[in-house]
Amino acid sequence: MNTEESITRFRETYAAIRQEIGKIIVGQDDVVDSTLIAIFGGGHVLLEGVPGLGKTLLVRTLSEVLDLSFNRIQFTPDLMPADILGTNLVVETPGGGREFQFQHGPVFAHIVLADEINRATPKTQSAMLEAMQERQVTAGGQIRPLPLPFFVLATQNPIDQEGTYPLPEAQLDRFFFKIVVGYPTAAEMTEVLNRTTEGERVVPNKVLAGEELTELQKLVRQVPIATHVKDFAVRLVLATHPKTETAAPISNQYLRFGSSPRGAQVLILGAKVRALTHGRFNVSFDDIVAVTPPALRHRLIVNFEAEAEGITTDHVIAQVLRDVPKDAAVMA
Repeated sequence: MNTEESITRFRETYAAIRQEIGKIIVGQDDVVDSTLIAIFGGGHVLLEGVPGLGKTLLVRTLSEVLDLSFNRIQFTPDLMPADILGTNLVVETPGGGREFQFQHGPVFAHIVLADEINRATPKTQSAMLEAMQERQVTAGGQIRPLPLPFFVLATQNPIDQEGTYPLPEAQLDRFFFKIVVGYPTAAEMTEVLNRTTEGERVVPNKVLAGEELTELQKLVRQVPIATHVKDFAVRLVLATHPKTETAAPISNQYLRFGSSPRGAQVLILGAKVRALTHGRFNVSFDDIVAVTPPALRHRLIVNFEAEAEGITTDHVIAQVLRDVPKDAAVMA
């Protein structure tokens, strides 16, 4: 299959997935697109929004459209690592003896919905951390690989902080994107009511299997990116590092820590996926700009002054995008 055919196949597959998701999810175009970009980029997603906006429904619908195994884990403060990883059980053998047999936990699936992940204790969160980063778990004294492809799509409620354990920066950095789910418009809410209070639930068709998804992920990494476009992504990340020569003024004022190098990796991979969805086999500046907010918003840590003034990381990112020129020669 040549390059043009590969791009066409990618676009057609992406459009088919979007169409099937649209049978269930009303609106939320940016949320759906960002989630799919992360999936094709091979990363995990953190969905943040108040209850009732369809975060869980989106993940479940995605698992139905992709022909992949799916498990949901409802995180609570009393959840233990063994509850998600699995544990050794004593079972009786056909000969009448007994032996230990490993019982796989719900994390052994292609798509794992970690619902309200910030309600789990740090001990349980750290168990998820290994699964997310290494695509394997250590349980029963053995390292056990997880099925591939493997994605964690986690949700959290930003307003209810009682009885929660905020995710540490190290774990937040493992998420490819942090996506903020907003309220629907009046027209979208009306359509939601029409779909959910009348008639039967529509079942989306399966579009893509695991092997096909893996092949498309390989195609993403083959998308070329020009040196000056890659340099723009690097300068964006460096501009978030406060108290450095490359820092943007707003970073010096409102940030304690900037993005890690993983943020730059996500900018490049996310931009490559977006380029393919637009039928291009090259990355543009606009692709980098479009994926910057979900790629960096959870990788910046604001200082006390920002918290006091209500300045969010999204505000900082927007200003950094205005301050950093696309042409490096402008900075010289």
